[in-house]
Amino acid sequence: MHRLIIVEGLPCSGKSTTSKYIADSIGAKFYDEGSGNHPADYEFHSFIKNKELCSFLPEEQVLIKQNAVSKADGYIISLSLFSGELFDKLLQHKIYDFLPWETEKPLMLDKWTKFVHAAESDNQYVFNCVLLQNPMCETMMRFGFDIQMSSEYITSICNIIRPMNPFIVYLHSDNIRNAIEKAVSERGTDWLNGVIDYHCNGAYGKVEHLTGFDGYIEALEERQRRETEILRGLNVQYMIINNPNENWNKTYSRIIQELNTAT
Repeated sequence: MHRLIIVEGLPCSGKSTTSKYIADSIGAKFYDEGSGNHPADYEFHSFIKNKELCSFLPEEQVLIKQNAVSKADGYIISLSLFSGELFDKLLQHKIYDFLPWETEKPLMLDKWTKFVHAAESDNQYVFNCVLLQNPMCETMMRFGFDIQMSSEYITSICNIIRPMNPFIVYLHSDNIRNAIEKAVSERGTDWLNGVIDYHCNGAYGKVEHLTGFDGYIEALEERQRRETEILRGLNVQYMIINNPNENWNKTYSRIIQELNTAT
């Protein structure tokens, strides 16, 4: 039995809906992107090193320690517990946005390890996009690492989750531009401007001199190419569905059939 199923793909590929459908169909626990307290991901958390704590006021240090998870070298803090000036200060240490890679990487691998150890043996879990999308946004888009660095990190995650016999569903698109253009009417121009800024002004976008909507699409096209190449090289079971939106009923049927027959 596959105790962990992860749905991957680019933005607007149908990951959330598909992962929810799978979870409902097989009776699994479902964790969507940005759904709150994710068991294997830090969605809205900061990390403060012990030596950095002294930069906070004494009363702030007390609040942080009271509401944090203590690590050997610092504290994991849920930003949802704070507001005002202290929130603004903690935000500068947010995981995924401001930490250096050598600090962030072990935190993320430790989170995956804790999830596997805590996962209930008789339950199945369905995740949306935490194996490829989030690592690629960090290693490729934010830090500008090459595909080998991204692959090595994702392989490390797969080695951790292997006891759960993971299965990956990848939703592949031949027309990324069209999918994003359709999504703008639902998600709005603020969303579009935000993702353009992230993809064009990170390390990868700057090296490739990406700008505007065309630059965003170019970044997504290369990310999809890298993701599928990495996926094919991982020692996990997977399926890649091309243009799943052409017939969602057929897509869902294929996925459930594959899950029922996969070992």
